[in-house]
Amino acid sequence: MESAWAAHSGVGQYAFWLGVAAATMTAFYSWRLIFMSFHKAPDTDHHAVEHAHESPWTMMVPLYVLAAGAVASGFGLYWLFVGGGHVAFWGDSIKVLNDTVEAAHHAPKWIPALLVALSVAGIGVAYGLYIKDPARPARIAATFREFYLFLLNKWYFDELYDRIFVRPSFAIGRFLWKQGDGLVIDKGGPDALADGTLRLARQAGRLQTGYVYHYAFAMLIGIVILATWYVLRPGR
Repeated sequence: MESAWAAHSGVGQYAFWLGVAAATMTAFYSWRLIFMSFHKAPDTDHHAVEHAHESPWTMMVPLYVLAAGAVASGFGLYWLFVGGGHVAFWGDSIKVLNDTVEAAHHAPKWIPALLVALSVAGIGVAYGLYIKDPARPARIAATFREFYLFLLNKWYFDELYDRIFVRPSFAIGRFLWKQGDGLVIDKGGPDALADGTLRLARQAGRLQTGYVYHYAFAMLIGIVILATWYVLRPGR
């Protein structure tokens, strides 16, 4: 956040104020999750609640290690990540046009104070909505129903994506399948050749009757055709 402010650019200011809003909302929904998970009556069956128990040590020990790292790693690795050793530590892995990391150390004191205040405010709002007055979220959702549905449906991003990209892709694929592959390639290519061969074989098979007089008649017709051609051939 301080690095975004220290950039002194339009993009930096845009990122900074979006980060401020994100920090506030993160504090709100994180504590909302905590309040709803651990500070309200369970919604599950009472039999499941009665049989609830703490996790075994095989799960607790890794959680303790992760928790200790989450709390202490920032303090222990501060000098490497954003302190005096960050240039040597990151090297060429991150391309930085302006060293805003160094400039962040000289950012105004009101920036971290604002972030802390807004985080506390977000926690307070979550407490007021989900502990002090749990019925208020439903009333707010009913009052601002359209806006609530807009947020509940993720700005209707999935519906827009489905309408703009998914359905046209399905339509194109179906057209290529039915008209291209099925009609042109199959019916005009392998299927047509196989069907024509089958028809020809069936017609040819009808000539093979097994009767001698049929074959004699066919030979007689052949002799008549050859004799006629011989008599009427051009240039004779």
